[in-house]
Amino acid sequence: MLKKICALFSVLAMTVGLLAGCQKSDGGLTKVNLTEVAHSIFYAPMYVAIEKGYFADEGIDINLVNGNGADKVMTALVAGEADIGFMGPEATIYVYQEGSENYAVNFAQLTQRAGNFLVGREQDADFKWDDLKGKTVIGGRAGGMPQMIFEYILAMNNIDPATDLDIIQNIDFGVTAEAFSSGTGEYTVEFEPFATSLEQSGNGYVIASLGVDSGYVPYTCFSALGSYMEKNPEIIQGFTNAIQKGLNYVAGHTPEEIAKVIQPQFKETDFEALKTIVQRYYEQDTWKTDTILTEDAFNLLQDILDNAGQLKQPVDYATLVNTTFAEKAK
Repeated sequence: MLKKICALFSVLAMTVGLLAGCQKSDGGLTKVNLTEVAHSIFYAPMYVAIEKGYFADEGIDINLVNGNGADKVMTALVAGEADIGFMGPEATIYVYQEGSENYAVNFAQLTQRAGNFLVGREQDADFKWDDLKGKTVIGGRAGGMPQMIFEYILAMNNIDPATDLDIIQNIDFGVTAEAFSSGTGEYTVEFEPFATSLEQSGNGYVIASLGVDSGYVPYTCFSALGSYMEKNPEIIQGFTNAIQKGLNYVAGHTPEEIAKVIQPQFKETDFEALKTIVQRYYEQDTWKTDTILTEDAFNLLQDILDNAGQLKQPVDYATLVNTTFAEKAK
């Protein structure tokens, strides 16, 4: 993941312009291109902000694109195809370490826990992480937050991911649940809605939450190139305000109410399943109440990267994090 992101960044930095101009939509709103790492119920407050019109209230017309991976989100930022990227903040560290002068800076955090779950073939109310020793688990890509959080939890439980179990890492994201259903592995690490769909089909059972067992971590943040932020501070502030309103909404409403608001974003998902997934994330305190990415959280992220062998050297917090907009958000 690290090499892929950095290679893409280096090529694009030499061949394309770094900044896309702001355009006005027919309604007089400023069009902002937002590329997300994945389209997931995990990011409910952002979709609440879209569906409740919070961005429009701030004069912003959001064009939402699914990047299908942090590497593609970063590529879109560098190419000027995205004004704002939504992904794990580790990607900003990877790119900064390659020496670019116009790097992406994190300005707002959304999720504060991992959003994936460990799924087994049988219900196991007494599951312990030690139970994975000697087993085969479908994991994620090296350098990505899902896999690094998984390895972080294993390390917390004195389990060596290289020798104590077999982690499959060559299955594409989005088809791991299908592979598990077909008989691959004894466990799989899944995001929603795949974890719930495995339960509904009887092909698996959620037995642990990586979000609960890893504790609070800065899992996903919004970032923009320094050049874009410098030129468009009012857009970044309005965007952050809208996200804060989305966080306020989910903090003050029930999972069912949240599910009803975001249902247009997930038309293919049965409402009962959608409500179940929202409730699962709601109950484990997935979303922040503010958008401030703290220094402690950023340093924890670097500890997780270091544990996974993905950190070349520590990066100064003030270099890759700007809390000015989050502190003013209302």
